[in-house]
Amino acid sequence: MASYSGEKPFSDYFSPFLIYLATHFSDGERLPALSVISRELGVSLASLREQLEVARALGVVEVKPKTGIRRLSYSFKPAVIHSLNYAMLVDERNFRRFAELRTHIEAAYWYQAVSLLTENDLEVLECLLKKAEEKLSSDPPQIPHPEHRELHLTIFKRLENPFVFGILEAYWDLYEAVGLALYTDIHYLKTVWNYHRQMVEAIRQGEVDRGYRALLEHADLLQARAPSVRRQTFE
Repeated sequence: MASYSGEKPFSDYFSPFLIYLATHFSDGERLPALSVISRELGVSLASLREQLEVARALGVVEVKPKTGIRRLSYSFKPAVIHSLNYAMLVDERNFRRFAELRTHIEAAYWYQAVSLLTENDLEVLECLLKKAEEKLSSDPPQIPHPEHRELHLTIFKRLENPFVFGILEAYWDLYEAVGLALYTDIHYLKTVWNYHRQMVEAIRQGEVDRGYRALLEHADLLQARAPSVRRQTFE
């Protein structure tokens, strides 16, 4: 793959359609018909369709029969998901590797993320704690996976960094795909949610160092129980 050397305009390394999409439209705006775009860009319909498929894979456009082509807001998650699909097929150990990356990202951004949380965010975190603990105490116990995912993403959602958040979102999709969302060891789940309570209470009390320690200790639990990963794709 060629690297950028400065000998050509940087835009030469992007597809004409992606440049057109990024520079001529706003999020949610509808694009003209492919025949119109083809004429404007001076590319064949066959080439344009190929470039459109790349854009769809990247999650930057939506194509529907009645509404046509529409630009979507940027998210890093689709690109990560496609790469992870392949990575998991090549080597199942890539689950642990990606999980480790996610752990380091959460640790690296913990202090910045927590400093941005609003009072409403804290109330959401407390509600998620309460709901999860009610599920675990019910008869029979229920697995609070939606609350688990939402609690972590809520902590980091104010970063305004699409790359960090895209990786974190993709992690939770992977987590579900390999079956961890179905893990039924209640003692383990209660231990995890005890750490979550420590994290949220520490944030509420302004003791972010204590919350950081709880985050790291709870992340270590996953590495000790990661299952054999089935070869499958996920979206």
